[in-house]
Amino acid sequence: MNSKTYLIIGGTGGIGQAMIEQILSSAKQHDSVDVFATYYRSVPDIEADNLHWLQMDVSDEDSIKQATDVIKQQRAHIDWVLNCAGLLHTEQAQPEKALRQVETDFFLQNMQVNALASLLIAKHVKPLLAKAERSNDKPAIFATISARVGSISDNQVGGWYSYRMSKAALNMGMKNLSIEWGRSLKDVCVVVMQPGTVNTQLSAPFQSNVADGHLFSPAYSAECLLEVLSGMTAAQSGSFVDWAGESIPW
Repeated sequence: MNSKTYLIIGGTGGIGQAMIEQILSSAKQHDSVDVFATYYRSVPDIEADNLHWLQMDVSDEDSIKQATDVIKQQRAHIDWVLNCAGLLHTEQAQPEKALRQVETDFFLQNMQVNALASLLIAKHVKPLLAKAERSNDKPAIFATISARVGSISDNQVGGWYSYRMSKAALNMGMKNLSIEWGRSLKDVCVVVMQPGTVNTQLSAPFQSNVADGHLFSPAYSAECLLEVLSGMTAAQSGSFVDWAGESIPW
């Protein structure tokens, strides 16, 4: 029986929680798994013997380090890291429709959560990924949820300055990381993923503009993303793909 250790960042969000449920459900049928999942404020009502909750503030490097140090005390390796944390709006601020709405604090908050956090997570989990258990030529995975609006060449409508720019910065950071780790780690696939428009709190204020049949449930999106990731190879490290595994232009 195969055994994997997962780290789900943002386990209390819609996609993160759905991924946890999918992985735990699959484990009952096929594999033996351990899942470490992070929360920011309160732990959700998901319990399992092989599910371990960790507090993490992705905007605070000390918090990221403390969480990964706990894992290092309990496990020798991590096989998959899935960063599902992201920011599009807050109670005080919405995505900008025009330049006049750009504000420094909200812009920097987007950059901190959407772009920098993944680099800091990678920085601290690298020793655990280096010891990942490879089997059947499958690489270790470091995946981050991005967005199609982070594609520069796909941008036809403008707006959403902070979100678009932070996701474009994320994509560049992960591309850089894939090159560095391609030299220093064996068989690791770094990938950024577009989950589709998912029925979560993040997309809730903007769902009226979604075409019929294009609003996914968290469970469906998570299932698709996990299936795509399970088929990725080390040669595909540095990819930007959608929920169906199709490449997205940078």
